[in-house]
Amino acid sequence: MKSIFITATNTDIGKTYATLLLLEEFAKKGYKVGAFKPIETGVKSAPQDGQKLLDKCKELNDSFKSVVIEDIVPVTFSLPAAPFVAKRDKDIDFKKIKDSFEKLSKICDILLVEGAGGLLVPVDKNFFMVDFIDFFDISSTLLVTHNKLGCINDTLLSLEILKKTKKPFMWCINEKEIVPDFDKITPPYYLHKFKKEIFYLNRNIETVANNLLII
Repeated sequence: MKSIFITATNTDIGKTYATLLLLEEFAKKGYKVGAFKPIETGVKSAPQDGQKLLDKCKELNDSFKSVVIEDIVPVTFSLPAAPFVAKRDKDIDFKKIKDSFEKLSKICDILLVEGAGGLLVPVDKNFFMVDFIDFFDISSTLLVTHNKLGCINDTLLSLEILKKTKKPFMWCINEKEIVPDFDKITPPYYLHKFKKEIFYLNRNIETVANNLLII
């Protein structure tokens, strides 16, 4: 089973959107796919992101027919904040999280693990979102970045954090919004810095999926 961590430079950048696209792309290639979101905050009744993931998994993988939302999102909090804050005086149930991950791993060829917020979102006293990469022994990571002014700074900071994990990763741009003159403002630096092709989530989803399989 190959596990892929889906993260982003911040909240509301497109992690769930990217996860849904990748589920479909990997399923097209014949893989049994699954998705998992260890923690979701801002949950009033049911986890909205988690429900989208569950619905898509049931559509693409018959083994998910008996999976329930608590398997996809084992830990939820009502306060829309970092888990460390949202949990208030409660403890994060890491065993419950690990048990759910292992349960879903058994019914997938590829399990996409979606983080919450960015890489340095505090989960517990000494545990950040990026630490799930080692916690689950993740195979590779996809960083999703945005296309608004300031994305270069956000992208570079997140990439530096990922380098410290010493695990394979790649990144792509989610063109969530129409930004006038984006191609003139941002890609020139990326091309100068990385000396290679820039991947866009929508335009290059097949290439992104293929790269995540081999890195």
